[in-house]
Amino acid sequence: MREIVLDTETTGFDPESGDRIVEIGAIELWNHVATGETYHVYINPERSMPSEAFGVHGIGPDLLDPPQKPENGQVTLKDKPVFAKVAQGFREFVGDARLVIHNASFDMKFLNAELGWIGLPQIPMDQALDTLAIARKRFPGSPASLDALCRRFNIDNSNRVLHGALLDSEILAEVYLELIGGRQPDFGLSSAAVETAGAAEAWRPASRPTPLPPRITEEERKTHEAFVKKLGENALWTRT
Repeated sequence: MREIVLDTETTGFDPESGDRIVEIGAIELWNHVATGETYHVYINPERSMPSEAFGVHGIGPDLLDPPQKPENGQVTLKDKPVFAKVAQGFREFVGDARLVIHNASFDMKFLNAELGWIGLPQIPMDQALDTLAIARKRFPGSPASLDALCRRFNIDNSNRVLHGALLDSEILAEVYLELIGGRQPDFGLSSAAVETAGAAEAWRPASRPTPLPPRITEEERKTHEAFVKKLGENALWTRT
């Protein structure tokens, strides 16, 4: 089963108010195992945004590639592609895989708004799996933020000083596997485990070169024979 663990960073909270996506990060899982395939892109939101907003809603401007020095307290990302330029590649990477997202309604709202503005098909909500909802169901009344879940599952997120979509998706993948039952949700039935099991199944014990000596005494043997005679000719022990 193919899954995409995904995170976005945005200029704010509401696309209907003009907020846009500035970063998408995603990693591919196959049967709950990371394949090493990732998707990461910075996006020009076609508007400027306060540099301090990166520390709240997005990445640090110094972590951009290349790093950007804010001008008059604003960051523009004007050297990055607009969403329309990356949309097709993003859709191809995602395909029909299940999307694993923390607070899925937020990210899906932005992704579908961006897709809708350029006339591309939107992603069905039922394609997304919300890890926030899973966490709240498993641990009712407890904090369910990504940081809180990292603390609960002893996942190291020390590099998460500022947000970043790819970093967050990598952390979320670990959290997700814990939420669904541990970091080996297939109970060890990976391809390596199956190969090992197959090898064990092919092994057969050889006959002993010297038979083991009997462990019953002569008295016990005679007592058993007398008991069998009392059972008659149809006794199990008399059948050949």
